[in-house]
Amino acid sequence: MADEIVPEQVEQGIIPQAYFRFYAGLNDFLEVNRRQKSIAYPLNGLVAIKHPIEALGVPHTEVEVILANGTAVDFAYPVRSGDRISVYPAFATIDVSSLPPLRPPLPYPPHFVVDNHLGQLATYLRLLGFDARYRNDYQDDELAEVAWQEERVLLTRDRRLLMRKVVTYGYCLRSRDPREQLRAVLRRFRLFPAIQPWRRCLRCNGRLEPVAKASILDRLEPLTRMHYDKFHLCQDCQQIYWKGSHYRPLQEFIEQIQREWVEQDGQSALNL
Repeated sequence: MADEIVPEQVEQGIIPQAYFRFYAGLNDFLEVNRRQKSIAYPLNGLVAIKHPIEALGVPHTEVEVILANGTAVDFAYPVRSGDRISVYPAFATIDVSSLPPLRPPLPYPPHFVVDNHLGQLATYLRLLGFDARYRNDYQDDELAEVAWQEERVLLTRDRRLLMRKVVTYGYCLRSRDPREQLRAVLRRFRLFPAIQPWRRCLRCNGRLEPVAKASILDRLEPLTRMHYDKFHLCQDCQQIYWKGSHYRPLQEFIEQIQREWVEQDGQSALNL
């Protein structure tokens, strides 16, 4: 961390230094005494700006815009003594598409790979129709490799995992509550309009397709055969889905999420 490398001479202006200021949610990653203020960072020769940003505790995947002395730059920018650096997260309403991008554009809707500590979040994303790869035995190296090879957004609570060089897209969840995590992901990647529930298998992430009852009759319990006629089948693991007792609570949860988006969108319009 930067605290371990900043000598007293920095405060006295004896050695070269640049000044970093982080905005909005990026302050979550900083020590309390460094939030919402300019931070002096010592320089030992030229260094790409990505290094001090992460040395101060902020994963590069959380950064959307960097200004050096008021000019937009990318992660390769060599920091110089006296530079004033402003670092911003993704904006919810401001269009920054004209600025130099920090990473290649992300396909919409994005595909995800989910840390093995976030299984319930993976289930919720699948419920809403999003491609979310998950295993409860993923190692950190595997998560980073999948994120890189398949151009997936890595979702985790481990900021150090997001600092790996091969990880291009990622998001660090602040909350431990799975439903709050889901809301945070939907807001961060503007996914509310892309919700298409009941399109993916909650168990394996495969696609669900309608299936004729007659073709799966031998796999159904007697009461299920008697009371239900419409079924879907996972194309990967062959799990069967129907609107049983589990359906209503999950559907109510989906409708609640969609209502929150409508209310939020309406409130945003009123505040313009």
